[in-house]
Amino acid sequence: MTERDVQLVQSLSRGLAVIRAFDADRPRQTLAQVAEATGLPRATTRRFLHTLISEGFALTDGTLFWLTPKTLELGFSYLSSLGLPAIAQPHLEALSHELNESCSVSVLDGPDVVYVARAAANRIMSVNIPIGARFPAYATAMGRVLLAGLPDAELEAYLASVPLAPVTPLTVHDAPTLTGIVRDARRNGYNVIDQELELGLRSVACPITNAAGETVAAVNVSAPVAGYGLEDVVDKLLPPLQATARAITRDVETANL
Repeated sequence: MTERDVQLVQSLSRGLAVIRAFDADRPRQTLAQVAEATGLPRATTRRFLHTLISEGFALTDGTLFWLTPKTLELGFSYLSSLGLPAIAQPHLEALSHELNESCSVSVLDGPDVVYVARAAANRIMSVNIPIGARFPAYATAMGRVLLAGLPDAELEAYLASVPLAPVTPLTVHDAPTLTGIVRDARRNGYNVIDQELELGLRSVACPITNAAGETVAAVNVSAPVAGYGLEDVVDKLLPPLQATARAITRDVETANL
């Protein structure tokens, strides 16, 4: 038994697995479905589900179980401790208002980027990306900027361990090409993707750094293909985005995050 095994609280790990069993594709599940998704015995799964119910994190109609909005408190605890979302939000809103496009800030979490702040464009039809949304880092402009902040050994380990599946037909998903793209992002200080995460959408991202010069987050602007060619993304969207990234970076350095 390793030291890590000794430090683990198995019941907490299992409880978190039960929470993670619910997602957008499986918002309501039977006891059997949750047990199958977690690999836990039904009796164990039942105890965890009823514990979540007693704590207000889940509900049941006797057959199906589902999470309640109280589970958001778990994420808000992280966001509150992070401090970054509160710092970034006014800058994102100003940039979104200036460009009338959606802007976001994300951090790297394992193989994915996680959205921690967002200002959506004021349009009737807009992509709904909630706080906490996750996307594979290799397929996003913000993810590639965040990967560019890693040492080469960590970047190689990431590309070797993550399944590089195409998200759209245009997604670059081979390790050698991605390595070159990430190194370009490191050298240039930004990355542009063209419909690699979602068809019809282009995005440009820049890093946010701390006082030590370490990349702690990324900020992006997303825009429809119909409104912006690739040259427009660089000529029209990138300069104000870079100014926003510098402003957030200054505030992050001041806050000593």
